[in-house]
Amino acid sequence: MSELHGHCMCGAVTVSMTPARHSLGACHCDMCRRWTSSMLMTLPASPGYAALGPVKTYVSSDWAERAFCSECGSALWYRITAPGKMHGQTQMAAGLFDNAGESTLSLELYIDKKPEGYAFAGPQRKMTEADVMAAFRPSAEGDNQ
Repeated sequence: MSELHGHCMCGAVTVSMTPARHSLGACHCDMCRRWTSSMLMTLPASPGYAALGPVKTYVSSDWAERAFCSECGSALWYRITAPGKMHGQTQMAAGLFDNAGESTLSLELYIDKKPEGYAFAGPQRKMTEADVMAAFRPSAEGDNQ
């Protein structure tokens, strides 16, 4: 897949990444909705992405962190920090890239948290909070279930 180049709203942070797959994800969890005032739309990043500029990270849970531009506040990525097979997996904010719309929405997370006011059409996979916790949350031993 070809490398994508993007930037935050003010241009202070530039990012380069190769998508792990050309598929968009939408997360409707409470944190993503507070962070973006909507759902967080992401592209999965392959290892080796780069971000230059005033990046700040925030540990948002015991298993993940979020990054944003310290100048304009634009969402940059969500990364799994918990030990296990998903450690380091990063979902880059789709809005950073002009050509992210060429990807297809394939997954909605926390569908049971989605506000009633909007809905996506299509056959994408939909996971509830319970589905997400079962699939991604680290187990007591520190590995993902």
